[in-house]
Amino acid sequence: ACSGSDDVASPVTLVTYESFPTEGTRINELLDEFTAETGIDVEILVAGDTGTMLSKAELTAGNPEGDVMWGIDSTFISRAIASEIFEPYGADGLDAIPDALTELVPNGEATPVDFGDVCVNYDVAALEALSIDPPTSLDDLADPRYQDLLVVQNPATSSPGLAFQLATIDEYGEDGWQEYWTRLVDNGVAVVDGWTAAYYEQFSYAGGDRPLVVSYGSSPPFEVLFAETELDAAPTGVVESTCYRQVEFAGILAGTEKQAAARELVDFLITTEFQEALPLDVFVFPANGDAALDPVFEQYAVIPEVSREIDPAVIDQNRETWIDEWTDLVVG
Repeated sequence: ACSGSDDVASPVTLVTYESFPTEGTRINELLDEFTAETGIDVEILVAGDTGTMLSKAELTAGNPEGDVMWGIDSTFISRAIASEIFEPYGADGLDAIPDALTELVPNGEATPVDFGDVCVNYDVAALEALSIDPPTSLDDLADPRYQDLLVVQNPATSSPGLAFQLATIDEYGEDGWQEYWTRLVDNGVAVVDGWTAAYYEQFSYAGGDRPLVVSYGSSPPFEVLFAETELDAAPTGVVESTCYRQVEFAGILAGTEKQAAARELVDFLITTEFQEALPLDVFVFPANGDAALDPVFEQYAVIPEVSREIDPAVIDQNRETWIDEWTDLVVG
């Protein structure tokens, strides 16, 4: 056990989103090793999708549910900073993280831990069975050929849902995206609250009846790795032109009584060893530039040469308006 202050010896709570593994993965083994080395127990608290997690953190700002939060992404980071949920900290090991990621948090409000792309995925076999070619653009998704085939997430409650909405704003502009969404609605788009419901309940590859889903550029290697029988090709594909880049952060929650332990945990989260476990356990790319990628990930994951991005400050100024407009158009 750790012989330091109570601050370090007591458990730290890592607040995270619904797709973060709570047991049985390399990540969880590494957190146990962290405990063995430091005496700091890590308890994982799952707080729903990213939007839900942030809303809870805002309500408890200064008196947080936990000590470190994992998973606020670049579509939400400016809101998190404005809400002062994080305590700035310059993590040990930050020099291994590229400037393009750290520039999103210029005052060290949080630490970049991974990145990935939210993209439309398709079920290869299901589209073949329908004799339909995979879509190649956002515009295609509103075409009658793809009627009733797409499921998306609600941007008010879901991080990938918001990323997909931002991709459409990037494509059609602040005055044109609304008309595009009207076309999607007319074309039978389905909307659910979060990624899990979209992928595991509605997506045809997981047993649903919709062969198009908003997911991640890293979903195909996931399907290869966890297939019940060995696959020589990914069963799902990615529509690269739809991809929107997300960077995820870990931050120390303002008001934690375990600041020293929280800092040690954040330092650990960007170590090369922990970062190398991320792709296969959380299906994101490591922020640490020294971390090597697993060969399966290298082969099957999609990292577009150019991803869509909107300045976090612009998102912050417009997010609520955009989500309200989306809700009026799509949910009614």
